[in-house]
Amino acid sequence: MHYKLSAVLRGHELDIRAVCPANFPDGGILTASRDRTTRLWVRDQESNTYSEGLVLAGHKNFISAVCALPATEAYPHGLIATGGHDNAILIWNLESTEPLHTLTGHTGAVCSLVAGKFGTLLSGSWDNTAKVWISNKCVMTLQGHEAAVWAVDLMPENGLMLTGSADKTIKMWRAGSCEKTFPGHTDCVRGLAVLSMLEFLSCSNDCTIRRWLTTGECLQVYTGHSSFIYNLTVLQDNSGRFASVGEDRTLRIWEGGECSQTITLPAQSVWCVACLSNGDIVTGSSDGVGRVFSSQAERFASPEEIKLFEEEVAKQAIPAQASGQIGDIKLEQLPGPEALLRPGKKSGQTIMVRRGQTVECHQWNDMEGKWDKVGEVVGAPGTESSSSSNKSMYKGKEYDIIFNVEITEGKPPLKLPFNYGDDPWVAAHNFLAENDLSQLFLDQVVDFILKNTKDVTIGKAAPSSSDPFTGSNRYVPGSTSTLIVPGNPLSQAGGAVDPFTGGGSYRPSYTDVTQSGLGSGGAADPFTGGSSYRPTQSTQPQQPIPASPASQYFPKNDFVTFDKANNKAILSKVEELNGTLDSDQKLDTVDLQQLTDLLNLVTEVTENNTPSEKHLLVLSKALQWPVGVLFPVLDILRLAIRHPFVATYFCGNREVENVVERLLQLIRQESPAANVLLVFRTLANLFPSCEGSMSLLKYREKIVELMLPWATSPNKNIKISLCTVLLNFSVLFRKFPDFGAQTQCFMALASILRSETDNEARFRSLVAIGNMMFGNTDIISYARSLELEEILQKLITVQDPPKVGDCAKNVLSVLTG
Repeated sequence: MHYKLSAVLRGHELDIRAVCPANFPDGGILTASRDRTTRLWVRDQESNTYSEGLVLAGHKNFISAVCALPATEAYPHGLIATGGHDNAILIWNLESTEPLHTLTGHTGAVCSLVAGKFGTLLSGSWDNTAKVWISNKCVMTLQGHEAAVWAVDLMPENGLMLTGSADKTIKMWRAGSCEKTFPGHTDCVRGLAVLSMLEFLSCSNDCTIRRWLTTGECLQVYTGHSSFIYNLTVLQDNSGRFASVGEDRTLRIWEGGECSQTITLPAQSVWCVACLSNGDIVTGSSDGVGRVFSSQAERFASPEEIKLFEEEVAKQAIPAQASGQIGDIKLEQLPGPEALLRPGKKSGQTIMVRRGQTVECHQWNDMEGKWDKVGEVVGAPGTESSSSSNKSMYKGKEYDIIFNVEITEGKPPLKLPFNYGDDPWVAAHNFLAENDLSQLFLDQVVDFILKNTKDVTIGKAAPSSSDPFTGSNRYVPGSTSTLIVPGNPLSQAGGAVDPFTGGGSYRPSYTDVTQSGLGSGGAADPFTGGSSYRPTQSTQPQQPIPASPASQYFPKNDFVTFDKANNKAILSKVEELNGTLDSDQKLDTVDLQQLTDLLNLVTEVTENNTPSEKHLLVLSKALQWPVGVLFPVLDILRLAIRHPFVATYFCGNREVENVVERLLQLIRQESPAANVLLVFRTLANLFPSCEGSMSLLKYREKIVELMLPWATSPNKNIKISLCTVLLNFSVLFRKFPDFGAQTQCFMALASILRSETDNEARFRSLVAIGNMMFGNTDIISYARSLELEEILQKLITVQDPPKVGDCAKNVLSVLTG
């Protein structure tokens, strides 16, 4: 049976992570997306097209799972269950766009759902558990996996439940007890599908599909995908045929133990697949598009739509590593277009052909007897974008050098792989962990690496005296579009007129941050003017933040704060805006002097510069100003909160509202961006004090929830400040470990890295991620479940500034070590 494109479902704004057939209407499709919506698509029988019938938006974060619950007397059209990264499961009916029920209990993202008979619902989560729900209540928790439960399925005929995990195993459960564990996969198990009462399928990041008997035997291993396999579904014709999708951009149909058809999609990742009641197949992918494929000619898309689809596929750029044709082949050795005149050997076979200086990848379409172009290869051997080396292979990866380390006389030496750009501390740590050796040998192994690579520059970072947050590539809050050179004055850039003041406006460091090698440009600061005030502006570089010797970038044990200010400009703005207020809000002359004295006291935090309670009472009064004129007061708070006495007053004083609660009110989406920026910087400055850090832990969940929408702000300084708060949380977690809290922040950081383009925000996010992962196997497993490797592979190529690529490489080393 030959499948072709039938219909395209466009509407989601981000990746479609889950698809399933709807109970009603007949032929309907449910899609769930990272855009936080679930959509019901209704099929027009005559035109064979789909239209959006219902949009369900209720999750506070990405949606990763969706399933349709069967009809009941109370709900004749059935119900819909969705699971998301907000750790919740929402239950919906078709008569409302508000959820009927919210099921809580998971402490990690709900990433898989399957419905059974009589309203049974089985959920899998990143909290390493699966839960059984009946009548909206959790009646059973399946505990035993050591990492995220990525996949769940039911075998209702014999009362069995299946769970697949990032710990590389599958478990079979009955009545809440694990009856059997299925080892075999060598990487995360991503999908499950039941074939019969006795057999089921699993797919994995190890690029294989396995067919199992419930007695434990693996009957067959299917190979063909060239990257992670994310999902699979059994086709509805009782023939044993099934379909799978994965990171190699393909939908594959399997029949008789072989891949009978390969369809390449124009998306980086094909996340999910499901079979519809009429036998058609629906996929969801990273481009936010759902696609339906049919084997029935009457449901094929029009020739024009199919041609457009093929053109979209052909335009894709494919890394040479994904082409299946890498090796020592040179560009001039590749065949020309004449190679396409010879038929392929099997469906899905790929070849590279040369057209001038362009390398094309073509895939054999066995059904139609032709080669389909599936993209142009970038980084192909022999081209300008490729690189050649004399690297050695170890466990499927290339390394610059592989050392032989003799531990015990008479036994074979152990292999210590190393790349010259790697952090020797991370390489040593990974070597010891892999060989089950004591970390007490860490210094000795690092010395060995350094001595044997002394003629090679390890890494591309600045000297150890240059902090990654400072130096030539540092972030200097409030800088303008001038190239930053340490020790040189920063010139000021003009801009649009400040909506409050005009030419001499106050600007809370809201302009684009420009670093050495990053270039300038971007959106203009709305609070501008030629002689404006920019908090944290300085002609001197920030003090270096010393890094742990274990890595240039992480682990970090000290906090990053925003310390610089122009006191005169702040006070001038406070006085000006105070004059616009009603009499009951206005500060009198004595109060203004108190604020002046406070600001002068806290410019430098010392024991001798301790503010009085009178100072703080005035600051508390000013913090109640209207939000539209509050920003200079927030800047005073930002500087003052660094002092332990001030932090204790605002966070540990029962007679005063905890300042974090006030700050949380100011970072909602309708808040002025200037306030949001200064709130994030104030939160960052709270971390070093004991009372401040305890308050931040207390409100952590709400802080991260309210911060995340600002991660897509066009303003770089807001995003950098936000990432600094998350970085400081990662430092705090090294002192007060909390896996649940870490996973929330980690998920936020991974989400930011997926779409962030500003390199300083990327860098701080990478340091935070590395900080939480270093030495923490639980977080490393969690990171793998988030497909973090995919993100890091893209970032290691960033060399402007080099610290982004270098830090990403260090994080990747910890992740894959």
